[in-house]
Amino acid sequence: MFEIIAEPNRRAILSLLVSSQQSVGEVERQLRMPQPTVSKHLRVLREAGFVESTVDAQRRLYRLKPEPLQEVDAWLAPFRRFWSAHVDALERHLDRMDQKTPTKRKTRRRR
Repeated sequence: MFEIIAEPNRRAILSLLVSSQQSVGEVERQLRMPQPTVSKHLRVLREAGFVESTVDAQRRLYRLKPEPLQEVDAWLAPFRRFWSAHVDALERHLDRMDQKTPTKRKTRRRR
């Protein structure tokens, strides 16, 4: 599963399919990838269960299947506490920095 989503082009395709189903041509145009490359990655994603396709007239539409990503999410759940504490600490630090930084007043130059 992680081997499938480790490939950057596949992640880009999955990101596109989050918002709506797409045809091969739409993915090709939006990601500026050659059609054979898009088709190859969609085939890998389909065989791994990340996407499914339906036929609409002359084109095949691909949509995201959430189940494999839910498995990834479930696997990551115990690790979230490691990075959430760091993100929270960073947020607190940035808030303190904002409070210490005086706002600059605009001064007018006299001519």
